[in-house]
Amino acid sequence: MSQGQKFYITTPIYYVNARPHIGHAYTTLACDAIARQKRMMGVDTYFLTGTDEHGQKIERSANAAGKSPKEFTDEVSNEFRALWDKMGIKYDGFIRTTDEHHQRGVQEMFRKIRDNGFIYKAKYTGQYCVSDELYVNEGGPGSPCPICGNPTETVSEENYFFKLSAFQDKLLKLFEEQPELIRPETRRNEVISFVRSGLRDLSISRASFKWGIPVPDDPSHVIYVWMDALSNYCTAVGYGSPSKRDQQMFAKYWPADVHMIGKEIVRFHCVYWPAFLMAAELELPKSIVAHGWLLFEESKMSKTRGNIVRAETIIDVLGNDALRYFLLREVVFGQDGTFSFDSLAQRYDSDLANGLGNLTSRTLTMIQRYFHGKIPYPSPTAARTAAEDGIAQLSAVVIRNYNQLFGDYQFSRALETAWSLVAAVNKYIVDQEPWAVAEKGDEGSLARLATILYTSAEALRIVTALVHPVIPESSAKIWEQLGLKKIEQVNPQTLKWGELKLGTKLGKVEAVFPRAEKNAVERMQQMEQDRINQAGAATATATAPEPAGVGAVAGQPATQAAAAPNATAAAAQSATNGLISIDDFSKVELRVGQVKTAEKVKGADKLLRLEVDIGTEVRQIVAGIALAYAPESLVGRKVVIVANLAPRKLRGIESNGMIVAASFGEQGTPVLAGFLEDVPVGARLK
Repeated sequence: MSQGQKFYITTPIYYVNARPHIGHAYTTLACDAIARQKRMMGVDTYFLTGTDEHGQKIERSANAAGKSPKEFTDEVSNEFRALWDKMGIKYDGFIRTTDEHHQRGVQEMFRKIRDNGFIYKAKYTGQYCVSDELYVNEGGPGSPCPICGNPTETVSEENYFFKLSAFQDKLLKLFEEQPELIRPETRRNEVISFVRSGLRDLSISRASFKWGIPVPDDPSHVIYVWMDALSNYCTAVGYGSPSKRDQQMFAKYWPADVHMIGKEIVRFHCVYWPAFLMAAELELPKSIVAHGWLLFEESKMSKTRGNIVRAETIIDVLGNDALRYFLLREVVFGQDGTFSFDSLAQRYDSDLANGLGNLTSRTLTMIQRYFHGKIPYPSPTAARTAAEDGIAQLSAVVIRNYNQLFGDYQFSRALETAWSLVAAVNKYIVDQEPWAVAEKGDEGSLARLATILYTSAEALRIVTALVHPVIPESSAKIWEQLGLKKIEQVNPQTLKWGELKLGTKLGKVEAVFPRAEKNAVERMQQMEQDRINQAGAATATATAPEPAGVGAVAGQPATQAAAAPNATAAAAQSATNGLISIDDFSKVELRVGQVKTAEKVKGADKLLRLEVDIGTEVRQIVAGIALAYAPESLVGRKVVIVANLAPRKLRGIESNGMIVAASFGEQGTPVLAGFLEDVPVGARLK
């Protein structure tokens, strides 16, 4: 254990109005990977996650489900905990804002801030967003929330207010003196711009509902969700507890070293939270790191949009480490990333099955076959080539660069670096042909074979130790197959070439990453479709009203917004008539595109592969128009495409959109939609 070192990392606490999906999993596994590496380095690490369970939205969601708020939050919070356990997340603390010790700590913080003169009582009339638990200073009745876009509600009530305006200059000074507090820099700049525009005092209580923590000395009010939720980072490690043990824990771990959050809650964590802490005379966190969104069908995953993907679907088909590796390798941390089942399966096969899995299998199988399952070590007289020196030198570079990049949360680049060693060693094995060397059978060849296989096994050991925080289950299996113990105790920063000992007995050699089944993508898609169908069936049979901000009209009484049986029948009749609503039509994104290239698809008489410029990007689209249009006649032509279709493969080529065409005649000959007037590329059809 590194003496005197501690590391405290937190995820945001997840709101329990909906079940967890891979958007939640992304943040949590990133924190888990960081915490695992810190523990391997011998640092006293505390990793916190949990659930946010108070507020008007929860109260309404519980009513819609026909449950008490406590029953509802117990159920959903347990689903988050169960998913983290299924994913092997090694958290040290799981806090719920309904925990008694949290309530005590929040009330203590409220008292401290009030006693320091930063809380007062006043009347508020204005707009409020239930979905984001946010007061919107500008706008009129029903105006959209600036964060989620949902209609706001007009509220008029007496609240307690926090003097946020008193901290404007202090916050700007903080951001200037501690530029590393907010990362990445784009988020820091956003926060500075927001604070410079002027800060207004912040409502921190509500009197119109009861599901929350009572205000000290005034139980007619409950503490507003953001003061309640943000305080969890302190209360989870003992703040506000009378216990000496808890007080020692708080002194040990606070301040947090990293708050890991999504970019949509930057304002709350980088403006409100530091101001609360200053007012309470508590130390500030050392860094707040904001990552981008995980997009599916080009939109942020959310229950409202219905475009969520469950982590369980991926785990059940490809395994836990496939999900962990894909999210940290595919998405550049800090930027938005796109998820698709196709790219997941391709990354699994190329990097895990054909890459690391293949290296493990071929290296250890040959050691098992040619050296009785024991790590060979070349004799001093064995021929050593520049190839072995190159692998050893590359390993040293990879160790240094990987640790530096990982420590800077550049997970994608770190893993790319590690897999450069995997690729180099796989190429080295192919070039050296150890199987051919073994066939010679003489003493010199045996020594040469030992050199090749030791070099391969040692590089495998180094890669496996480095990537353990990212793929803990698979790396532990590879470690055991190498005949080694306790991978979690290997310090990735002190790895050196040549530490794999002669004669180490291998464990049982078996496939770690078998190739994905051919129908893996279809299975995952079907599992998600089954979930959507089940959810739709549940919604159709539900008799309770849905909460505003989810399905009801914000500002209407819940009973008025509920779907009555005759409304359901009317909807069914509408579907029978073939009619759709304007909302249904608005979901289809039609854009003007210009064909840049066109060519026939080999082996397909009717298909053309097109590259179409839609203003913001160039899309590859496969269209069944080859019998009607010569490829060269399409170049430069403006067409209409459906831009928000999920990608699909035709003849092995991914198509990202669809060309709009009419068809006529017995053969259904297509005629492309076009324009008489000149229209700009990228324009949207409405």
